[in-house]
Amino acid sequence: MMDLVQLWMALVGLVVILYVILDGFGLGIGMLFPTAKTEEDRDVLIHSIAPIWDANQTWIVFGGGALFAAFPRIYTVLFSALYIPLLTFLFGLIFRGVAFEFRANTRKKGVWNRAFFIGSLVAVLGQGFTLGGYISGIRIVDGAFAGGPFDWFNPFTCIVGLALVSGYMLLGATFLIIKTEGVVQERAYRQAFRAALATAGFMVVVSIWTPYHAPDLVARWFTEPRIYFVWNFPLLGMIAFGMLLWSLRKKKELMPFVSSILLFISAYLGLEAAIYPMAIPPDLSIYEAAAQRETQIFTLWGVVVVLPVVLGYTVYSYRVFRGKVADAEGYH
Repeated sequence: MMDLVQLWMALVGLVVILYVILDGFGLGIGMLFPTAKTEEDRDVLIHSIAPIWDANQTWIVFGGGALFAAFPRIYTVLFSALYIPLLTFLFGLIFRGVAFEFRANTRKKGVWNRAFFIGSLVAVLGQGFTLGGYISGIRIVDGAFAGGPFDWFNPFTCIVGLALVSGYMLLGATFLIIKTEGVVQERAYRQAFRAALATAGFMVVVSIWTPYHAPDLVARWFTEPRIYFVWNFPLLGMIAFGMLLWSLRKKKELMPFVSSILLFISAYLGLEAAIYPMAIPPDLSIYEAAAQRETQIFTLWGVVVVLPVVLGYTVYSYRVFRGKVADAEGYH
């Protein structure tokens, strides 16, 4: 018999990493916005993501719906425990979206340039605080959150938030290398190199800190059978980081972005290997958090219909808007 809980966990995990990568570079470009020297350069940055940025956010809607349908207890506990950082994340996205549209339809762009940067930064910090609070562990009694509204806030969570800021800036800079040319591209190479060093540094700090902050997670790394394959994830990360630095020095265009994605995937899989089979560390397993089998089967039919459509639309939009962005004019 198919293990629907495992299948749904894989689907939710896939949607999460797709959102992180696809919306991550858009948020990263938003945080790089103040580094553009002229309004024309800022127009180039906007045009690089204008046709695809809103579609990328589809994945968070899809993931939230899937989580609510398949793992309702995860949904309710997370929103109770991490209400403040999650709302901060959502308000940042809304603020960023409003700034994006208003900037495109006004002559005085200065205030909306700042708003676009602030919205992007707030959204990323909200994500980072959410992730840090999740890794820190959530106190659950009788299936419900039993802590306080600021349990998530601690120095470790702040470091995770800053790590995500540097990581998204890395994704944004390497995406700009692909989509732009001239002065903007040259600046993106320098920004990507600095962001790569910062991201690697934060990954080392978080990796060293995690055993002291959340010892149960690291202990699971060394349980069978995961101890036999879990070392592949840090190895993948080191290879990706080496490829990233090499490709930036050689002024490659596609490889830095691919390497950045692999760096994110290595960290993501390493975290998943430490958490599984917990849905919310340290006490709630995926089986305890799952909905009834009948609900999972019913909603799975929706996924069978919707997921290929969303994937197809995403691939099609990236294909249509491939190529370089011309100076302040959009696509060639």
